[in-house]
Amino acid sequence: MLDGPIKILNSRRKAHPSTGPFDLDDAPAYAAWRQAKLAAYPTRLEDLVVEIKDLAAPTPGEREAVVRLSRAANMALYVTRANLADEPRTRRSLLLFGRAFGLVAIEDHRSAEADGIVRIEVVDQGGRLGYIPYTDRPINWHTDGYYNFHGPGRAVRAMLLHCMRPAGEGGVNRLLDPEIAYIRLRDSDPGFVEALMHPQAMTIPTSVEANGRARPENVGPVFYVDPRSGALGMRFTARKRSIAWRDDPATRAAVAKLETVLRDDPLIVETRMEAGQGLVCNNALHDRTGFAPSKEGGPGRLLYRVRYGDRIDDGGGHRR
Repeated sequence: MLDGPIKILNSRRKAHPSTGPFDLDDAPAYAAWRQAKLAAYPTRLEDLVVEIKDLAAPTPGEREAVVRLSRAANMALYVTRANLADEPRTRRSLLLFGRAFGLVAIEDHRSAEADGIVRIEVVDQGGRLGYIPYTDRPINWHTDGYYNFHGPGRAVRAMLLHCMRPAGEGGVNRLLDPEIAYIRLRDSDPGFVEALMHPQAMTIPTSVEANGRARPENVGPVFYVDPRSGALGMRFTARKRSIAWRDDPATRAAVAKLETVLRDDPLIVETRMEAGQGLVCNNALHDRTGFAPSKEGGPGRLLYRVRYGDRIDDGGGHRR
């Protein structure tokens, strides 16, 4: 179960002590955190990859490698060569892999199967029809669960994405650590961060599905501080339709700057996952190119996705 609602306190010029590097009034804490973050950041795709022999039982060394990367970059890419054709076993192993990192609070997603796993594949019927993840179309930059935010204590904190079958062509993901996006904006103008931490910064309007079921309006910040760990959380989508930004110049300028960061930041990594490869992350920013099936035919692209209300357990909480 996710935590209960939490009141968002987001006013600057506070009288209480600093809440760490994400407090806009504590420049020394931010400077120290920023220096350590950038000094330890992996700058090449291969630096983010960990080989896992058995997803169901990562070794202490494998676990430490994933934890180290989650501390440094909020993400790790992994590759495993076991059980690639055994879907039931892979599903069980994937959940055990998440548990090895403290990921147990699985989101009750409308498209999840009984074990909480969602199949990301092209569909032509059923309840997933019409939603862009289940098409072959490109998906713009976003964090997962941005449309189902119920406060910093009830948000998607982590995600597993595992490739069972790649596309014939395309299906490339770009990835960016939300903390890097935060640094770029704060370094440029702390007012950008202040605007995007406003509790009404981004609104996803009410959505009515084909069956008449309504998903209510969802309002919240882009950046927020996780009350459990003190870590930075992010809620974002670069979509242009069915979204409303807070109507003020500061927010518009902040969104424009963030879009620039997501267009050409040097720490964006790009990967096309093959069978047995995956991503475990603290809800990193990501996108996806469009894709096409193999010319030889056969089953199409299939990824498994699991979302969590936990962050990756680093054994000691998020360092500030």
